[in-house]
Amino acid sequence: MSSYKRNKTQGGTYFFTLVLKQRHNTNLLIDHFDLLKFSTLKVKSKSPFKLPACVVMPDHLHMIMSLPKGDDNYAMRIRLIKTFFSKSLDLVEPVSNSMSRKNEKGVWQRRFWEHLIRDEQDLQRHIDYIHYNPVKHGYCNRADEWPYSTFHNYVERGMYSRDWACDVKDENFLVGE
Repeated sequence: MSSYKRNKTQGGTYFFTLVLKQRHNTNLLIDHFDLLKFSTLKVKSKSPFKLPACVVMPDHLHMIMSLPKGDDNYAMRIRLIKTFFSKSLDLVEPVSNSMSRKNEKGVWQRRFWEHLIRDEQDLQRHIDYIHYNPVKHGYCNRADEWPYSTFHNYVERGMYSRDWACDVKDENFLVGE
């Protein structure tokens, strides 16, 4: 049994990766993008947070979540987003006894990846990673071609040019821990 303890910082900003249980040959998240967006907004209305950047891929998503001052409960927000999304799907998937007891549908991997954003440079690096992700995975040639991303909001606000990172040959420019 893992003894992993999540980093909890009140009012923190976090990078998350949420992954579907069945990753291969699925477009579930983009096919149901509106439902995922609705689920996120529903959670946000009950337990506020800011969403500085997000990208939805066919089988996973990356997002940055900023919590209100004095609040460190991102795990509840992630769980609710996944739950609202899953319960709204009309999928009939086989589930284990354990999943059945927990009323899970088997759509998502149980765990998720989180990273506490340390500073402005770390934040920008993760925002860039999010926006470049569809290009990295070969779903498009340019970030502005992927409709399921906050990239377009950043272009509208003048924070990126529409052709941002078009000449990148090595996506490792986005990584640097």
